[in-house]
Formats: sequence, C-alpha cells, structure tokens
Amino acid sequence: MRLCVQEQHLPGATLEEKWETATAWGFTGIELRGAGDLGFARRLPELRRAAAGGVVMPTVCPETDHFVGDFDPARREDAVVQLCSQLDVMAEIGGSGAMTPASWGMFSTRLPPFVPPRSPEEDTAVLVDTLGRVADHAAAAGVSVYLEPLNRYEDHMVNRLEQGAALVGAIGSAALRLAADTFHMNIEETDLADALRRAGPHLGHVQASDSNRLEPGAGHVDFVPLFAALRETGYAGDVAVESWLSGPAGSVLPRSAALLRGVL
Repeated sequence: MRLCVQEQHLPGATLEEKWETATAWGFTGIELRGAGDLGFARRLPELRRAAAGGVVMPTVCPETDHFVGDFDPARREDAVVQLCSQLDVMAEIGGSGAMTPASWGMFSTRLPPFVPPRSPEEDTAVLVDTLGRVADHAAAAGVSVYLEPLNRYEDHMVNRLEQGAALVGAIGSAALRLAADTFHMNIEETDLADALRRAGPHLGHVQASDSNRLEPGAGHVDFVPLFAALRETGYAGDVAVESWLSGPAGSVLPRSAALLRGVL
C-alpha cells in the first residue's frame, strides 16, 4: 500500500518540489486535486513533466460543485464529461484513476426539507446510468473510477460502503471500484473494520482522516483494526491522507505519516 498525501498540503511551486517534501515527510505518493471546467486537463503539460521526473501521482480527487448524481440533467452530464476527462489525464500520466461521490452538498434527508425531489429508485437509475458510462470510459482508458460514499449530511444517496458495493455490483464493471473514507465511515458505519472486510472485493482506494476530519492521529479513530482488515482482504491499493490539518503541515503531516506507516 502506497501512502499518499493530497497536493494542497505540500509546500513548493512545482510538483517536483512538492514531491521532495512529501517523501521527506514519509509519503510515497501525491493525490492530485482536479478542478472542473476541464481545469485538470489544462494541467497536463505540468503533470507529464512531473511524471517523467519520477513524481508518483496515482489518483485525483475532484474539486467541483456538481457530480454524477445531480438533480439537474445538464449539471449531471457535465459531471460525466469532467470525470471522463480526469480519467483520460490519469491514464496518460500512469495513474490508477479518479474518485467521485454520487453528489456532495446537494441534499441531505437529515436536514430540511428532508424529502428529496427524486425517489430512491430514481436515484439508483440515475447513478447506474452515469456511473456505468463513466466506468465504460475508464475501462477503455485502462484506469478505474472510485465511488466514494459520503456521510448523511453531505449526500443522501450513497452513505455506507455496502450501499456503494450494491451499486458497483449492479453496474458490473471491473473499472468501477469503491473508495472508503475513514471520516465518513466513522459517522456511518457501525463497525469500521467489518465494513472494510465486507467491501473488500469492491475496494479500490482508501482515504484516511480522523473522526474530526483532521489528519490521522488528531482524533479518536483507531487505525490499527482498520488496516488489519485491509490486509485480511488482500487490499493492495493506495491510502491517501485527505483531511484538514490541526496545525502547520510540516509539523502534523510527518507525525500522521509515521502513525499510518506503523499500521500499514
């Protein structure tokens, strides 16, 4: 398992400079951030240069305000276009794939008005369509798309790993995998380690942050049983720190890397 850190936390004017810092802090990969409006594709010259120089960049996390489960058809289709473009970039630089939630910040059944404008059956039909098309694109490009369940306050459609696994199974593409985020799991899963074991056959990526959304080690998540469960399933993907920080990056991220390396 490679241990990655997201690029925005690393000092440096170039990815090569960020890579030097990342490796000095104990990380073995950089998780990229992908802006919408094809902004990630416009970075391709920079990304090609960094990859040629040995910078390890296996995954990209989208940084957009609409996703493949959007209520609005036009925004939904744009999300498909943006995600397919990000997958193409990752394929070109030798990465493994791109993440996406079903949606983010669009609706929560735990907050007013409580009743979404689409039924659960309609939600599923939309996601089977959009994720199925994105998965076909990923398969053709030789990369994967990772579906990330979010907590109940950030999304109303896919909150737990078992829900994501059911959707992955319904679509039936080897290019569609699950991304497990320990912050969201801490809210939604009754037993985090057991949820990882059950999701094992569908799991393709892991994002690590603590119970308070800060870096691993700054909250109360016990990462020992989580990584034991990953090893039991034979998980061989990447683990990326995706979090806010409790202090200066140069102080807290090396400690976080050391903690995670101790349980990988």
